[in-house]
Amino acid sequence: MSAQMPGWSDVEIWVVIAVLAVGTFLIRWSFLGIMGNRPLPVWAQRLLRYTAVAVLPALVAPLVAWPAAAGGRPEPARIAAAAVTVLVGLATRNTLAAIIGGAVTLVAALALI
Repeated sequence: MSAQMPGWSDVEIWVVIAVLAVGTFLIRWSFLGIMGNRPLPVWAQRLLRYTAVAVLPALVAPLVAWPAAAGGRPEPARIAAAAVTVLVGLATRNTLAAIIGGAVTLVAALALI
């Protein structure tokens, strides 16, 4: 017995999975396989330097603005923790200090509010 989507046969589902797997492989290979051991161009290195800076806020922002724990409503504790994290990060230029500062603020604010 299989959990099947209505209107889709088992074979169709496996074909979709296989096509997506091949597509994902080709997308990754197009960058890693073609480039091989050659150095990246300077302009690409400059752009890739900002990847973590762009991805981390994109992952965290929804958790601050629309937290599931609060039913999707913004919470003062999470907003305060995000603000402290940014301020500590800017003041110290230390990622670990910013994370610890934000975590301590979140725990304290949740306990007090």
